[in-house]
Amino acid sequence: MTSHNLSQPTPSASAADSEMTSLNPRRWAMFAVLLVGAFLPPLDFFIVNVALPSIQQDLGASSSAEQLVISSYAALYAVTLITGGRLGDLFGRERMFIVGLIGFASASVLCGLAWSPWALVSGRALQGLTAAVMAPQALASVQAIFSEKEKHLALSLFGAVFGLASVVGQALGGILISLDVFGLGWRAIFLVNLPVALLVIVFAIPLLRETRARDPRKLDLIGTALSVMTLTALIVPLIEGREAGWPSWAWLSLATVPLLAATFWRYQGKLAQAGGSPLLDPRALRAPGLARGLTVALLFYTISTFFLLFSVYLQQAVHMSALDAGLVFLPFGLGYLLGPLISPASRLVFGPFVTPFGMTIEAIGLYCIAWLIAATSPGTLPDQIWLILFLFLTGFGQGLATPGLMHMVIGRVSPTFSGMIAGVTSSALQVSVALSVAVIGGVFYSLSGEDADAGQLAHAFAVALIVIATSQIVGAGLGLTIARQPVSNPTQHPHANDRR
Repeated sequence: MTSHNLSQPTPSASAADSEMTSLNPRRWAMFAVLLVGAFLPPLDFFIVNVALPSIQQDLGASSSAEQLVISSYAALYAVTLITGGRLGDLFGRERMFIVGLIGFASASVLCGLAWSPWALVSGRALQGLTAAVMAPQALASVQAIFSEKEKHLALSLFGAVFGLASVVGQALGGILISLDVFGLGWRAIFLVNLPVALLVIVFAIPLLRETRARDPRKLDLIGTALSVMTLTALIVPLIEGREAGWPSWAWLSLATVPLLAATFWRYQGKLAQAGGSPLLDPRALRAPGLARGLTVALLFYTISTFFLLFSVYLQQAVHMSALDAGLVFLPFGLGYLLGPLISPASRLVFGPFVTPFGMTIEAIGLYCIAWLIAATSPGTLPDQIWLILFLFLTGFGQGLATPGLMHMVIGRVSPTFSGMIAGVTSSALQVSVALSVAVIGGVFYSLSGEDADAGQLAHAFAVALIVIATSQIVGAGLGLTIARQPVSNPTQHPHANDRR
């Protein structure tokens, strides 16, 4: 692999551009299939939340096992996303999508048929691992199959589907359990993945066409091991630390992260200089604005804590059922669906500043919800008209910002490395989930305390909302500095000619 600067155009631009503009006439149908793969992993992350009481009652799961049902999925998903994205670059994005989908469906069956808490935890871990192989391929394929003019619409659809999954998961879990389909109870939330996966495979086999890096090399196994070790040392204590009371192993694990990260980065640089194919190519990661874009992604996805804490507030402070609490999220979901769909039109007005604008709207919505809760008597639901309006505004802002954020990151590197950057971006979002749950969730539980009453829970949730909203404002400010820096045309990069 040559040592060209990936952020600069070269004389080979015309050849690369010619190949990139040889568009597959089925590209939108292909993308629709791939979007299902992007929808399932976040759906299965959120859908489990409302099912935990039923799982505990049926399987006799302890509190630690309940936590592992969520954290085993989240941890393995987060630490293997970069590897999953790189596997698509090397062995074919569509091939790895189908392999991941089959694995995910099989793991879902294991979860649905689980005979013990530990069988369920094992199935969830396998779900997380296979989701990490499947999920990055949709985002990576945007760079490979669409023209520059089409990419923003594709990213808008990706953003709508990705965000909607987190909202639908909250409601769908409660609905499936309430309906008790075929007497399956909580097991239906996992087994429903099987017919969906089979249907997708039926369409995927004739529709999908392979894309990968033009010069694929063997997988960087040492780099993969180092990246998994680094992310595991970071993610696991962040997920498990608070529940375990921040034991010494959690702090020791976090202390090793800088050393592991430095070792990983040094090895990647040496491998690139030797002409190898590193898991994370340092030249791609030096693209102008990329580091700031990933920082914006970290700040942007602090909103993930909102879903968890709002559910706690609704069920414990307002005493709503799991189903009713899930349905309260629907205005947010509607806003999140509409935001990305009008994002292409918004770019005509706001240009590259759509993402900072959307994050600012989102922050305003969160500040307003915090004010509404603070002004409401403890133990009662805030005025529903205003709550629906502010939830819609928050979801709309997040949905409006998502496509531009994705383009802000993956649009800065060659399509050859789109799988790698898709994995890095997805991993950054998952790291943000773990960090925000640990930090903002820690603020919430510190303020509410044990056996909190409705007033304490409302106050703690309002403060958490202010922290999340402020994170969005900081991210919007950083996004403004990136928006002023133009993105060089990735099709002009020397490695842009992906093989299809």
